[in-house]
Amino acid sequence: MTLSVPVYHRVASAPPVPAGLPLVIALTGFTDAGSAVSRVVTYVREDLEPTPIAVFENDILLDYRARRPVISFEHDHLTDYRPPRLELSLVHDALGQPFITLTGYEPDFAWDSFTAAVLELAAELDVASVTWVHAIPMPVPHTRPLGTTVSGTRTELTAAHSVWQPETQVPATVGHLLEYRFAETAADVAGFVLLVPHYLADTQYPAAALAALDSVTVATGLVFAGDELREENREYLEKVQEQVGGSDELQRMIETLEERYDAYMAGATNATPIIHTGDLPTADEIAAELERYLATRPAGDDDKA
Repeated sequence: MTLSVPVYHRVASAPPVPAGLPLVIALTGFTDAGSAVSRVVTYVREDLEPTPIAVFENDILLDYRARRPVISFEHDHLTDYRPPRLELSLVHDALGQPFITLTGYEPDFAWDSFTAAVLELAAELDVASVTWVHAIPMPVPHTRPLGTTVSGTRTELTAAHSVWQPETQVPATVGHLLEYRFAETAADVAGFVLLVPHYLADTQYPAAALAALDSVTVATGLVFAGDELREENREYLEKVQEQVGGSDELQRMIETLEERYDAYMAGATNATPIIHTGDLPTADEIAAELERYLATRPAGDDDKA
């Protein structure tokens, strides 16, 4: 049964939205291994300056007791109240390309009404494609690229990048329901499940957010600047390596996971992991490497060339 009360309201000041844009969905909730989705939501809201198009109603969708809003207390009075946000917004990527995001919390209530509202808005905006991401813990090593399970109607993405294709039943998220309903309309929809090392799943693992953004890039062609996440990931991995290096037990675990990962990838699938930007050198790193190379060349090489 759907609700008669609207689950969202339109933002009167929203600018006109071009037709045919991709829709990217990132909703925090049941699983968020490595804080992948929450970091993507933060990245979108803090770095991309989204312009809200529609705001969903907390009083209908949110269980306040399960997700307590934040309120600020200063000495003897309350200064700020910040409830969670669930919004459909117009955003631009690093190249200025426009797209639409649905970001925020996964609704606790009224999933059917929420899903119907999202499909209604998507149809109204004539979105070209739908891409959503979430992350689960898996027994895989952090020393290998993060794999993905890809579902939906875009078979070329599944064939290319779905490294694990199980046949199973899992607890659903509203992202699953959205994908299912979009697929029923024959929309171009793709869901990326990031397979995050289980021993890092309860941490904020920057590589997971990078992999989520790059999954969106593969599906949409959008470009994201992840320099801060890349630097954070380097520092994070250095700390992980320090801990692993100081424990024979952890080293054995990583080696076992590496052997299993390599054996599986060699024989079980033709798909390949999406190489996230954390695995690639930055422009500064390339320039520094070039300087080191030129500095080591014998004098007179240029003349000989």
